[in-house]
Amino acid sequence: MLPLKGLTVVAVEQAVAAPFASARLADAGAHVIKIERPEGDFARGYDQAARGQSSYFVWLNRGKTSLALDLSSAEGKAALGAEIAKADVLIQNLKPGALARLGFDPKRLHQENPALISCSISGYGESGPLANRKAYDLLIQAESGLCSITGGPSEPARVGVSIVDIATGASAHAAILEALIARSISGRGAQISLSMFDVMAEWLTVPLLNYENGTPPQRVGLAHPSIAPYGVFHTKEGAPILIAVQSDREWRALAETVLNNADLGRDPRFATNVARVQNRQETDALVAGAFSHHTAAAAVDLLTRADIALASVNTMETLSDHPHLRRMTVDTPNGPVQIPAPAPVWSENPRTYGPVPPAPAQTNSFVP
Repeated sequence: MLPLKGLTVVAVEQAVAAPFASARLADAGAHVIKIERPEGDFARGYDQAARGQSSYFVWLNRGKTSLALDLSSAEGKAALGAEIAKADVLIQNLKPGALARLGFDPKRLHQENPALISCSISGYGESGPLANRKAYDLLIQAESGLCSITGGPSEPARVGVSIVDIATGASAHAAILEALIARSISGRGAQISLSMFDVMAEWLTVPLLNYENGTPPQRVGLAHPSIAPYGVFHTKEGAPILIAVQSDREWRALAETVLNNADLGRDPRFATNVARVQNRQETDALVAGAFSHHTAAAAVDLLTRADIALASVNTMETLSDHPHLRRMTVDTPNGPVQIPAPAPVWSENPRTYGPVPPAPAQTNSFVP
C-alpha cells in the first residue's frame, strides 16, 4: 500500500516547479490529474533528448493522468471545477491571481471544502512590487543574488541545473505533506502559497549573513568561500581531485600525511579554518605543491589514509557510467527511458513508477 493511495491531486501546472512536487505525490500513490493547456504543457517542447521527447517532461510527469482543458471556455471551467470538487490537493503555478480570475479563488474553494489542501506557487508571492512579474528559474537565480556567488572571479554564472524550480518543487512537496499530516489530525485542509524568490532567499541565508557581517562572499570557482583548503588540486599527470578539509583535526592529518610536514598542522597561519581562509593563497599553494609530486592514484591513497574527503571532478559522460548511479525505467509514448531513480530507497515494498502521459487531445470532460 503506497502512503498516498486514495488521494486525488489536481495540478494546474506547467514547466518544472509544480510538476516536481506533483510527481513526488504521484510516486507515493496519489492519483494526479495534470491539467494542460490545449496546446499542452510548454515543457513538452523544451528538448528532444528522451527518445525524441522532452527530458524535463519525461522526468517530472511520470505516473500522472493528463487532461487538456480550454480554461477560457465555460465547458473547460466546468470540467476543472468538477475535478477540484473531488480533489484532496490542488497545486497550481499560474500567474498570481489567474486561478481566481478563472473563477477558482482558493479562499472560496476552502470555504466550500474545508478539507481541501491548496498550494499556489509563484515567482514573488501574492503581493509586493514584483508580484505580477513573470518569473523563471534563471531570472530568480539572478534576482535573488545566487548568480553573484556562482562561477569564477570574472563573472557571475547560472547554476547548471534548474535549482530554483527544483528547490521550490521540493519545498511545495514538503509543505503539502505537512498539511496532509495536519489534516489527518484536525480534518481541516490548508491554503499554502510559496514563491520561488522566498525559497531561494532562504537558501542564501549563509552568504547573506556573511555579507551583512562585513565579509561578503567572493566567487571562487570550484572552491568553498568559507572553508580552506576546499577545492580542486591537480596531480602530477594533471588529474583534478577535489578535497574538503572540514575541521582543524583534518588539517593536521592532511599536513602530516599528504603535505609531509606535521608542523604545518600547528602553524598559527594555518592551524584554524579562519586562519587558513585568511591565508587561502598560501594554504592552497602548499596543498597544490604537494599534489604536484604525486600521481592521482598515490594522492587518492594518501588522502584515504588521512581520512580526507575527496571527489573526482566528473562530467555527464562519467556520471553516465558512475558505479553509484541508480536508474529506473519509465514508460513513455515513444518507448522506455532510463532516468536516475529518486533518492529515497524503501526497504519494504519497493516503488514502481507510472508511465509518462501522451500529449492529450483537447477535451473539456474527463472520465477516470
